[in-house]
Amino acid sequence: MKVPHRNQEEEIRDYYAALYRSWGQQHWWPAETQFEVIVGAYLTQNTAWTNVEQALSNLRDAGMLTVDGIRNIRRSRLERLIRPSGYFRQKAARLKTFVAFLDARYEGSLDNLFSQPTEKLRQELLALNGVGPETADSILLYAGNHPVFVVDAYTRRILDRHGILPEKTDYEQIRHLFQISLGPIADRVEQSPGDEKHALATGIRGASHPPSAMSTAHRTALVQVYNEMHGLIVGVGKNFCRKTKPACDGCPLQKYLPAR
Repeated sequence: MKVPHRNQEEEIRDYYAALYRSWGQQHWWPAETQFEVIVGAYLTQNTAWTNVEQALSNLRDAGMLTVDGIRNIRRSRLERLIRPSGYFRQKAARLKTFVAFLDARYEGSLDNLFSQPTEKLRQELLALNGVGPETADSILLYAGNHPVFVVDAYTRRILDRHGILPEKTDYEQIRHLFQISLGPIADRVEQSPGDEKHALATGIRGASHPPSAMSTAHRTALVQVYNEMHGLIVGVGKNFCRKTKPACDGCPLQKYLPAR
């Protein structure tokens, strides 16, 4: 049965509550360092995360998953190491471009980079070759703990199928909707942090990963809620709201689907 009509912001909050009750913390982003998050954000463009994991493993085994490593490695060798992620020549060039930007603007320091105001840094990242809004916001949220919500293809698909916004809606409009919707949840978490530490026992854990240094790092309540919501949405997209043949039965959001 479809739940009574809610406005868009209320419905987004309902989705967060339903998913978090079912699946709990997702431990995104799975990484040990800020730079690993950044490299992963570049490598995940147009490929599956399993392919990114193999490329990251290659870099890690070679001792190159650091700013110094990417700065000093020959382009041809970098391409070989990240080949599993696809588009490896483009991605190698883009990683080199990022490190050159970091060196030129911030003395090669991620601490200097992420100490900048969010909007200033976001515009600088968007100006880099190969960095679109999703990549920039992934870097800001997951590596820098800046309060920006990441919009991906799963988000668009779920909003469209649930009759909230068309799939082709402008990225910034979707991002704004989630940010104004999730703010009140963050306020509640900040006041009563224990309230968000529960989950039902289910066979599916969304898109969760084992805890990592980055996923368990200290962050504000707002950043944590944005972090969790994105991970929970990925869980819906991977397990239920597939591009073809969606499997709605068992999805925590099924009751919110509009009547067909």
